[in-house]
Amino acid sequence: MTHRESTTGIILDYGLPLTVEEYSEAIYPLYMKRWQRANPLPGVKRLLKHLHRNGVPLALASNSIRRNIDHKILKLGELKDCFSVVLGGDQVPHGKPSPDIFLEAAKRLGVHPSSCLVIEDSLVGAQGAKASGAKVVAVPSHQSQRQCYSSADLILYSLLDFHPELWGLPPFDDRIQGALPMEPLLSNAQIGDAMLNNTHMIVAGEHTYDSIPDQISGIFFGWAKLEAYGVSKAVVSIGWDLSVRNAERAMRVCFLDSRCKAITAEPLELLLIGYIRMLQSMENISQALSITDEDKATARDALDLLAFSEYAKAKNALDFPALSEYTEPRNGRLLA
Repeated sequence: MTHRESTTGIILDYGLPLTVEEYSEAIYPLYMKRWQRANPLPGVKRLLKHLHRNGVPLALASNSIRRNIDHKILKLGELKDCFSVVLGGDQVPHGKPSPDIFLEAAKRLGVHPSSCLVIEDSLVGAQGAKASGAKVVAVPSHQSQRQCYSSADLILYSLLDFHPELWGLPPFDDRIQGALPMEPLLSNAQIGDAMLNNTHMIVAGEHTYDSIPDQISGIFFGWAKLEAYGVSKAVVSIGWDLSVRNAERAMRVCFLDSRCKAITAEPLELLLIGYIRMLQSMENISQALSITDEDKATARDALDLLAFSEYAKAKNALDFPALSEYTEPRNGRLLA
């Protein structure tokens, strides 16, 4: 919804004795505090820097009002300069799912909408972008609604799986021996049922996914810490079980140190710093989460590389305190 639409709905639902303008002014300071804790989703910074470096013009088109957008993107630092056009829902006649904001963004970029690629996380955004004549890549905010995005040209689980060359854009060149460095993700959980080859299911706790956003899945690597053993190199598979009514997250961990013997229900800390590949079809989640010998070899080699060595000290520190700056909840939105 646009800001005015959502605000009007909240006032009606709760019977608040406020006008839209009064409510907006009252809630704004609270929004400001929350925005300071929001971070771009995995893959966003990488994509922005890559396209900007290669001279690809970018527009940010959001149903949020322009004032809110300006405050949100301040936290992006130099990345905000990647956008040559920024549009809010209050700058066009109708918000998403109307195509108005995408048509205006294309106009200001000086191109025809059919020459544009839109990346969206919301259903109304995907619908509006498609109606404008643009190509659409959807990265749904809610995995249980993936089937609703059928009008998109491509549906991804994560922007880490976005391949620019498929859309006539310059390809990424930042993988190192098959491994993609990424901003660290820190998580706490428990060891679940044992599987083959030193692999275990992961049992999520109350805060397991605080810093792991919904828009992420695939094969990752980093370090795992156990109370009894200590730290081991690890490969972690993250996916979604779409066979249940409300899609549920599923995770596995494979300890690369053969001496590491995990115990069911033992506390587990994970520090994920690299990405290997996307999962295969999640129609069979058990098969999709399988970690191959090639995945293990890639992770072993990568964790010895200089590109990942900046985290070598942090992995040995209790609770990984050196990475506290990366553990804020990732409530940021995808670029739309």
